[in-house]
Amino acid sequence: MGSFHPHGDQAIYEAMVRLAQDFSSRYPLVDGQGNFGNIDGDNAAAYRYTEARMTDVARLLLEGIDEDGVEFRANYDGQSREPVVLPGGFPNLLANGAQGIAVGMATAIPPHNAAELCDAALHLIEKPDARSKALLRWVKGPDFPTGGIIVDSKQAIADAYTTGRGSFRVRARWKQEEGARGTWVIVVTEIPWLVQKSRLLEKIHELLGEKKLPLVGDARDESAEDIRLVIEPKSRSVDPELMMESLFRLTDLESRISLNLNVLVKGRVPKVVGLAEALREWLDHLRDVLVRRSRYRKAQIENRLEVLGGLLIAYLNIDKVIKIIRTEDEPKPVLMKTFRLTDVQAEAILNMRLRSLRKLEEMEIRGEDRKLRGELRGLNTLLGSESEQWKKVGEQVGKVRDMFGPKTPLGRRRSSFADAPEHDLAAIEEAFVEREPVTVVVSEKGWIRTMKGNIEDLSSLSFKSDDKLGFAFFAETTSKLLLFATNGKFFTLDVAKLPGGRGHGEPIRMFIDLEQEASPVALFVNRGGRKFLIASREGQAFVVNEDDCVGTTRKGRQVLNVDAPNEARAIAEVAGDMVAVIGENRRMLIFPIDQVPEMTRGRGVRLQKYKDGGLSDVAVFAAASGLSWKDAAGREYGATMKELAEWQGTRADAGRMPPKGFPKSNRFGRVIQ
Repeated sequence: MGSFHPHGDQAIYEAMVRLAQDFSSRYPLVDGQGNFGNIDGDNAAAYRYTEARMTDVARLLLEGIDEDGVEFRANYDGQSREPVVLPGGFPNLLANGAQGIAVGMATAIPPHNAAELCDAALHLIEKPDARSKALLRWVKGPDFPTGGIIVDSKQAIADAYTTGRGSFRVRARWKQEEGARGTWVIVVTEIPWLVQKSRLLEKIHELLGEKKLPLVGDARDESAEDIRLVIEPKSRSVDPELMMESLFRLTDLESRISLNLNVLVKGRVPKVVGLAEALREWLDHLRDVLVRRSRYRKAQIENRLEVLGGLLIAYLNIDKVIKIIRTEDEPKPVLMKTFRLTDVQAEAILNMRLRSLRKLEEMEIRGEDRKLRGELRGLNTLLGSESEQWKKVGEQVGKVRDMFGPKTPLGRRRSSFADAPEHDLAAIEEAFVEREPVTVVVSEKGWIRTMKGNIEDLSSLSFKSDDKLGFAFFAETTSKLLLFATNGKFFTLDVAKLPGGRGHGEPIRMFIDLEQEASPVALFVNRGGRKFLIASREGQAFVVNEDDCVGTTRKGRQVLNVDAPNEARAIAEVAGDMVAVIGENRRMLIFPIDQVPEMTRGRGVRLQKYKDGGLSDVAVFAAASGLSWKDAAGREYGATMKELAEWQGTRADAGRMPPKGFPKSNRFGRVIQ
């Protein structure tokens, strides 16, 4: 704190604590003893209760710092000196990652596997022009301290490492555990990086309280040394994949980790680089450190050889040396003149201890001299050959790879890769909604709302002053509604997104992009698999499958093609083998349904011929049951096929006046449920 850091002990201690947490740092730089916090977000003990020492990773980062491996500069108060950058024998920037902001820029580098980085670096030494994409053969992606599963595509990962910008979707690792009598639970064993386990559990319980996780029954923490979050389903019939998908969407069980490889190139210039350039910078730095250390060692050897030369002269002339030292007032200049010694050699002789005057000392001096001269030749070769330097750097990187290889506990990859499972979007959205019965109420003016429960008596409902009840039907909060409009389009509405029963609701147009000149023809619950007969005012119609009517956007799906002033007029469920059609001219016609084709989109074929007006309504019924209709008072009438014999014909006939008692509205009064 006094020499290298201008901040207080609190900031320094918190930084040191993070470097000791194996759930925060992929390769901890500090080996801590005591309470250093946990993944639940609990703080570490005060620093008087903890002890710390460097790990092997930290020692690799500092290796050579006392051998002139890097430049030094004055510290913040000018009282001492500090390294500009560490020797960095370990790829810490990529292996442990970095998160930070500066003025006008930021960096976000997730942690990676050191062994994979070293393998990629060794390939770069062999092929310096290799691109980032080629290095993905070794660097598969990030490797987070807390594990997890990365669910991005290979192409997305490749793009991120090529450009230096991107992100990674990380999901918790989970498994299904079977219980007694067919019950089961989900056990989460790994959570995304930087997610606090306790906060994650709190969020799940909040969502359960808000009824936003209808598939989840309960969640609890059974963690000891390892993570174990137990999630119980609402019932044993719940799809576990779908339940987890709802949790991934709403909680931090799925997290997005950013990649912004914005680094200081050469320690000075900020730049966003790709994976290859980042590793190249590390390798270039290792080479610079190697050259500086080699030069430092060479200077040390040359100095020692000079000293050894002087000591050897002293041993060969020991008696004369002793006489000069004993008799001369200033022996140093006399020694230098007599034996032609340098200042360094004379000083070494004068500093020599009497115990060194052994017989074996001369042999040791000669042996050390030979050894140092051999090392000096090697250093000269290294400094004079770039290929030798890269060979030495490769050996250094190889040692780091061996130290943190995939077979070591620390080097084993923790994060794995998988494709996100494909699920039906509708099923996923349904999983976010509590399934409850509701009553959908639509006013004559097109205002829609939902009431909790299945309400038969709606007489107490209030509407706007110039509005009243149009129609109502039962549904569920998970239901989808299909709206058929006069422009021939089908629109899909989610019941869960409709306004509640308080107030007068909201206009249907708030939820779909319905053209101003168009209006609703029918609104009903989408049950899937049914068939409908849809008809225009001009009497053209065809049969369409319900599944072909479902739209995924607010703009809806065009099914019946109509051009103004023609418009879609009627829709009927195909629940029989006969069609009854009545026109505005009050002519009714009955013919078999098999005369109408089934299509997915189009204008259709003519049902009935008109001189004036157009189609009023259609109905589909079973010949065995006969045709039924309702009058204005809601009373039901019917007629058998025998009674309807005179109205039976073929498609496109004109028809004749309907039976006695048929409503003046020219409507069969049938509603799609």
